[in-house]
Amino acid sequence: MRLRGLLIVVMLIAGILGLGLIAADAAQKAANPCAAANPCAPKKAANPCAPTNPCAAKPAKAGKWEVDPKLITRPAGTKLFAGKRAELVKLGEQLWKDTKLSTNGLSCQTCHQNNAAFKPGFAKPYPHAVDMVQEKAGLAKIHLDEMVQICMVVPMAAKPLAWDSKELAALTAYSGEVQKKFKAAASKKPAGAKNPCAAKNPCGAAGNPCAPKNPCAPK
Repeated sequence: MRLRGLLIVVMLIAGILGLGLIAADAAQKAANPCAAANPCAPKKAANPCAPTNPCAAKPAKAGKWEVDPKLITRPAGTKLFAGKRAELVKLGEQLWKDTKLSTNGLSCQTCHQNNAAFKPGFAKPYPHAVDMVQEKAGLAKIHLDEMVQICMVVPMAAKPLAWDSKELAALTAYSGEVQKKFKAAASKKPAGAKNPCAAKNPCGAAGNPCAPKNPCAPK
């Protein structure tokens, strides 16, 4: 009888402690509705933490671009500088090499010497689509003078040139000459020309010096 009485007392104490823990847990949840929820877990409609999920992806705001399209889009009614083309081309060639146009020591020639960094689309008549313009400013097409402006802003980290300035007209004129030479050079390239670096590739299919020593190669 005494043992049975002790068991009953122990069970009563355990029950009281269990009810106390349940009450404490309920009070904690009531004070902090997000405590039990993983802040990074997929949110359900009933989850009180859903509106303020700190791990949710933040979508880009519509219309926000690295370059303001207005900076590089020629304003309607703009009167561009007009001059003799030969003189503009000559000045444009000088400006093409001038690092003082930028704030970071670059010039147009820094990126484009010997037609470097031009994609095949450069040969197309303007206006046309340019990947950098679409990525940085969200514009589907661009004119050549506008292309000069985005190059001023992005690679050269400077302000756009005045739309009616002689400098913009000169750089646009010279860029047109560069485009013509690029197009002519592309048309002279023989079809199916071999990669001049292929024969020097030490890991090429023929004579791979690494193959016999590859510890992971099939035995």
